[in-house]
Amino acid sequence: MDRKTMDAAANNIRVLAAAMVEKAKSGHPGGSMGGADFVNVLYSQFLVTDPDDPTWIARDRFFLDPGHQSPMLYGVLALTGNYTMEELQQFRQWGSVTPGHPEVNPQRGVENTSGPLGQGHTMAVGAAIAERFLATRFGDWMQHKTYAFISDGGIQEEISQGAGRIAGYLGLSNLIMFYDSNKVQLSTDVDAVDNEDYAAKYRAWHWHVIECDGTDPEALAGALRKAHAERHKPTLIIGHTVMGRGCVTADGSNFEGQCSTHGQPLSKSGADVDKTIENLGGDPKNPWVIREEVKALYEARRSELRAIVARRREEEKAWAAANPEKARQLADFIDGRLPQIDYRSIVHKANVATRTASADVLTELGKKVKNMIVSSADLANSDKTEAFLKQTGAFAPGDFSGAFLHAGVAELTMASIMNGIALHGGMIAACGTFFVFSDYMKPAVRLAALMELPVKYVWTHDAFRVGEDGPTHEPVEHEAQMRLLEELHNLNGRRSLLVLRPADSAEATIAWEMAMENKHTPTALILTRQDVPDLKPVGADRYEEALQMKKGGYVVRKAANPDVTLVGNGSEVSLLCDVAVLLEAEGVRAQVVSVPSIGLFLDQPADYRQSCIPEGVAVFGLTAGLPSTLREVVGVGGQVFGLDRFGASAPYKVLDEKFGFTPEAVLERVKNFIGR
Repeated sequence: MDRKTMDAAANNIRVLAAAMVEKAKSGHPGGSMGGADFVNVLYSQFLVTDPDDPTWIARDRFFLDPGHQSPMLYGVLALTGNYTMEELQQFRQWGSVTPGHPEVNPQRGVENTSGPLGQGHTMAVGAAIAERFLATRFGDWMQHKTYAFISDGGIQEEISQGAGRIAGYLGLSNLIMFYDSNKVQLSTDVDAVDNEDYAAKYRAWHWHVIECDGTDPEALAGALRKAHAERHKPTLIIGHTVMGRGCVTADGSNFEGQCSTHGQPLSKSGADVDKTIENLGGDPKNPWVIREEVKALYEARRSELRAIVARRREEEKAWAAANPEKARQLADFIDGRLPQIDYRSIVHKANVATRTASADVLTELGKKVKNMIVSSADLANSDKTEAFLKQTGAFAPGDFSGAFLHAGVAELTMASIMNGIALHGGMIAACGTFFVFSDYMKPAVRLAALMELPVKYVWTHDAFRVGEDGPTHEPVEHEAQMRLLEELHNLNGRRSLLVLRPADSAEATIAWEMAMENKHTPTALILTRQDVPDLKPVGADRYEEALQMKKGGYVVRKAANPDVTLVGNGSEVSLLCDVAVLLEAEGVRAQVVSVPSIGLFLDQPADYRQSCIPEGVAVFGLTAGLPSTLREVVGVGGQVFGLDRFGASAPYKVLDEKFGFTPEAVLERVKNFIGR
């Protein structure tokens, strides 16, 4: 290693980072300048990628946790040839490929969207699990490293507890995390809020912990070599770095380690930008250059990588020739091809909870989908994901032959790990818990929606009918919250979350089919704790009729020239069918519509929606959640009855009576609404 060249390369990254933020008039230069030494060593000496195939399945991955340090990432990726100087100059501008916080783009070397601290390194845990899963099944040629970069802020986030515990428990020796310990955060120095011994903490979680000078490329390379030699534990490299390394004032005085350089351009921090760039060996008049010795360093690395990848590709080719069936299976995994599953043939007992019907489907998926990982936050026997567990087995320390992750009581960690599994590629990820605890998961669900990751969420115990557990466990506003993400469109114009609340076992089965076929967005399955009646078919085939739910909503009880249309989803649909029978006895014609996906239904052509909910006919909606959940479906002239209060502790049938969710109580509301 040539120390002079390595220092020049790190300083090159610092100059680019400072210049990007300065030109954009916003951003975070200090941390990017402090972490430059590590990313330079990593990318110029250790990270294995294919320069000619950026999405090669066996590449090493780098997950950035502090997304505000994007100038550092874009800077080093400019050295690798992934970004041009012109693109760096468009940092934080409309339509640029260098947004303020990185947005997933593997073709450019950006493995994850990052910004909300703590999630980036937790996604790295997920990717490391995916690597162990695939290497266990396809051999050593598949092995690769997952690197994570975490800051003082990210390590303080509560999610780091779950990520550290799970990675250490599983013995993810392929995971190497660099802790950029510069002792400064956004508004204070770290010692104003934290005196934790992180080395001891991670050792207690069974991590291999190394401390080194994070400004010394030789020390960093030595730490990485030790991490590569570790065979049983994940490694944490605590690099003691310097916020705003290289910063000086107008008179040349040292301005390193200052909190003010964290979250604003250097010109506003007290540092002098031109003097700082000069101090780092750059030209203040034209900082947008890659120095000749740095070009040579990274060109040499590209040549090394092509040789490394060629050898690895030969290993893969030999393996594929010796294992043609496994090679075809891996190709299917990577291309997202699913095995044939006859969902119609899945058998359910009569009148079961939709979580039970979901379990019947998960049993079949566990048998046939060989690249699927399912997790539960200590509720596998309640959310019924244990059906998948029974078919596949659980992960254990050093053993990834199973396909089920016991996440423990860590909903946010679990959801973020699923994002990492999905980001890795070649994998399908699903996780379950009680619907009320989707509150804990929301930040990771939002990132999944933003990244367009097809993670599946199994949320059971969907309403106040949880019963005796009381209001802490009874979701009310939660469906409305998730429907907001259904309303929000992603960057490709699709609804960012597919939300499905099935009414019976037929709908629950098709909901799973829709979830598995959905490769563009996450999917939420909202399922009952309590048994629900199977809906009576209009014709002879209930399953065939339920397939219409792929349009978001459909008629489950038809009426000629209806006087009122009753609309709901989930367990309220069978209740509305009972109400329709009572109305019919009083001479009122009622049509019943199930709308498991409001978003899909609203996206249908007007004539289809009007065939379900005719114009000029009164529309009454019923929901166990907030009334706002169904307002867009029933329209301005419609009425929705829902729950606008927290639940209560009592048997669910008592709550049905107290809250007005009995056929008789709803009947009176409908009659009052239509004036009968």
